[in-house]
Amino acid sequence: MPVRLPFRPRRDTYPPDLWTKCPGCAEMLFNKQLDKTLRVCPNCGHHFRISAKARIEQLVDGGSFVERDADLTPVDALGFVDLKAYPDRLMAAQLATGLRDAAMWGLAAMGSKPISMCVMDFGFIGGSMGSVVGEKVARAGEAAIAERIPLLIVSSSGGARMQEGTYSLMQLAKTMSVVERVKAARVPFISVMTDPTTGGVFASFAAVGDVNLAEPNALIRFAGDRVSAGTIGEELPPEYALAEFWMSHGFVDRIVPRAKLRDEIITLLGFLVAPSNGHAESAPSPTSRPRSFLNALTGALSSDGNGDQNRGEAGNG
Repeated sequence: MPVRLPFRPRRDTYPPDLWTKCPGCAEMLFNKQLDKTLRVCPNCGHHFRISAKARIEQLVDGGSFVERDADLTPVDALGFVDLKAYPDRLMAAQLATGLRDAAMWGLAAMGSKPISMCVMDFGFIGGSMGSVVGEKVARAGEAAIAERIPLLIVSSSGGARMQEGTYSLMQLAKTMSVVERVKAARVPFISVMTDPTTGGVFASFAAVGDVNLAEPNALIRFAGDRVSAGTIGEELPPEYALAEFWMSHGFVDRIVPRAKLRDEIITLLGFLVAPSNGHAESAPSPTSRPRSFLNALTGALSSDGNGDQNRGEAGNG
């Protein structure tokens, strides 16, 4: 007769979502403790990838984010099929992330300052930029212009979405045209590059912010090692694709740990946003030229003091 022990036998398997192995130091991390550190390894500082929803909760003032255009959904205009049909890939990604596509945009507040923000989610088909992602980036920029509030874009993407072909490549020009309008309107644009920021996203709006921030050791590059080395015909330097390399070459302004990212952006907003004086500031014309501005300034100065007197004497003469 078998003996029954008064306690449960030890299990050989554990739930897959209980522990996470850190790729930086190979330590096994308890997921509940990892969530308390914003998904940053407490031993080596490795920054794990996080979802767009988690990123928004970390950055904005509590309850201030109001999502816009959440129902935008991509279509399979090309009937694209690789290992899976494109609609099947979309459905699997939507079930896994709870999103319709790889980006969320809306209006929020950071440090009580209003912003227009767009955040990408690498968990949705590698954060690839298709027609919907490009449209959301564009609408976030247009809202920033209309409301005269700063634009914040957090990038986490593998580049253009191949399942949408040329439609995806057209988003590079579309997003950059809106960014240029934002700059022409003198609206601040802060870009945050996280791991990874590559391909068409890096080649378009991600690296052209008024201030470019990055998380430590974030993978930032246009193409892979083989393609890049073959294009320039030279061996690439070590760790050329990390945020620290791009900072040493002027493409990144500051590298900010995740725990300090919110405070860093709020500080930047304090420098970039003029204090409100109760008067609405009119947006400058995008077609204004420096010569026109100087002529107007000269005319304004000449209307005071000696300028009025000289014009009076000339009239009497």
